[in-house]
Amino acid sequence: MGTSLKNHLLKRLFLLFKNYETRHHVLSYLFWECTTRCNLNCLHCGSDCSKSSLYEDMPLPDFLKAIDTIKTPHETITVVITGGEPLLRPDLEACGMALRKKGFRWGIVTNGLLYDRQRHNDLLNAGMGALTISLDGMAQNHNWLRNTPGLFDVADRAISLAASSKRLNFDVVTCVSKRNIGELETVYNYLLGKNVKAWRLFCIAPIGRARNNPELALSSEEFTLLMRFIAQKRTEKRMDVKFSCEGYLGTYENVARPGFFFCRAGINIASILIEGSISACPNINRSFVQGNIYNDNLYDVWQTRFTDFRNRSWTRIHQCKTCKDYKYCVGNGLHLHTNKTEPVLMCHKALVS
Repeated sequence: MGTSLKNHLLKRLFLLFKNYETRHHVLSYLFWECTTRCNLNCLHCGSDCSKSSLYEDMPLPDFLKAIDTIKTPHETITVVITGGEPLLRPDLEACGMALRKKGFRWGIVTNGLLYDRQRHNDLLNAGMGALTISLDGMAQNHNWLRNTPGLFDVADRAISLAASSKRLNFDVVTCVSKRNIGELETVYNYLLGKNVKAWRLFCIAPIGRARNNPELALSSEEFTLLMRFIAQKRTEKRMDVKFSCEGYLGTYENVARPGFFFCRAGINIASILIEGSISACPNINRSFVQGNIYNDNLYDVWQTRFTDFRNRSWTRIHQCKTCKDYKYCVGNGLHLHTNKTEPVLMCHKALVS
């Protein structure tokens, strides 16, 4: 069987799978925006978090009451605790223990600033099974994007600790910008030396603080270079290197990531935001909020709402209207839509030169 025919058949099969997943919309990941306080002031922050949040941290009992409504087996759901910076919560370990007692798996996404050996051990003892640490280049570029001198050394310590735990599902995530794209090979070798098994890369979307920063957006040539870099590393198989789930990649589908693009927001992914709003991925525009845990039953909302996520025909407007790959892309990642009438903020396929 020729390669092009094989790829065509794989894409057709994937469409059938995606349609099945959308119809059944089984909840697999629940993001909890447990705080919007942050100890950094990153240049690219999609949620525009700050050190002095407008909101108090969500009380643990409020979150637990909401997830008690979930009727599917808790063991099949991973709660991803995010923020802000979740390590700013002094009760994070108590949150994790409560989730494990209810059967949920859980993990966190962190900038690593507060991740020391004591916290590492405490979180593991509380049942943490997954951890993502951000690293946005080597020292100069990481410190620049994170807007904090000396942060690289702290991230280095956190990565060493995380990589030392064999039972932890751990990956490093990197925002690729004009500043760090030239040192990806150096970062790759650095992570190999740290015994990191999984590295996830993405480019910065024009949302939050990144909206008007020209140093962050990749050109078509730079994005194509990124795709080629990831494709090469995937053939070497020394580390699980992949592009994130953020967008449809055209000819780099099933090449720069394992499988094909599938924005699972509202299909397998939900979130509870800081003030109780129920949505999908936390970075999706607030105009797509589906309810609020203080007024609504979380599981009922998941089962009966989320229409805009499961029927995305409304995205077939502007440049998407005549795109021959629309059936595979379906308007790209929903975090790139500000509402149901404006054009998508970014087309990854168009960046591939």
